[in-house]
Amino acid sequence: MSLGWKLVLQVVVPLFIFGVMLFVPAGTLRYWEAWAFLGVWFIPGLFFCIYFYKRDPALVQRRLHTKEKIEAQKWIMRTVFVILFIAFLIPGLDFRLGWTNSWVGSVPLWLKIASLVVVETCYLLVIWVLDVNRYAARTIQVEAEQQVVSTGPYKWIRHPMYFGSVVMFLFVPLALGSYVALPVFALVLPIYVLRLLNEEKVLRHELPGYPEYCEATPYRLVPYLW
Repeated sequence: MSLGWKLVLQVVVPLFIFGVMLFVPAGTLRYWEAWAFLGVWFIPGLFFCIYFYKRDPALVQRRLHTKEKIEAQKWIMRTVFVILFIAFLIPGLDFRLGWTNSWVGSVPLWLKIASLVVVETCYLLVIWVLDVNRYAARTIQVEAEQQVVSTGPYKWIRHPMYFGSVVMFLFVPLALGSYVALPVFALVLPIYVLRLLNEEKVLRHELPGYPEYCEATPYRLVPYLW
């Protein structure tokens, strides 16, 4: 299969899967928050897939590779998959059964819209990271010619992609109108922390110049905090 078709499937298949995970539990297609979320997440994704396909096919190839080589990372990513699988089922069930409305009170419209903006902003941050660091693979690996990147968002924190992903997942349930799902989505935070700590061990050992970069950029995930 050509790289282009692999990329098409990389966009279409997740869109279908997330649609099923949101609308089937909701029991209806009249769930506008889900439609808005899918639009915010996948329409820009399609545009940037085309952009990177034309500009840097090697980066696209790296992002398509998902098989971790490090045993600890395999367990970490399996845990992330389970958490997110459960988390994305809850907003639709919440919409159908009215848990948030009954227990807490509905998520106000302004917060849903603001959360969509945050999700889109975090998505664009991840795209920025990919544009700055062409070796940002989906698996933990160091290539022979790879160099330390210290420009763009890497000037402030060592793991800007994780920062964008974590913040995005914290606002996804609010964009979908569910307070109930928020604690489940929040479980990805400690898992991402474990992932980046393990990743840093690999980078310090295998990537020349990374220990010096860590000294120059002391914050891992949150500027001026950690």
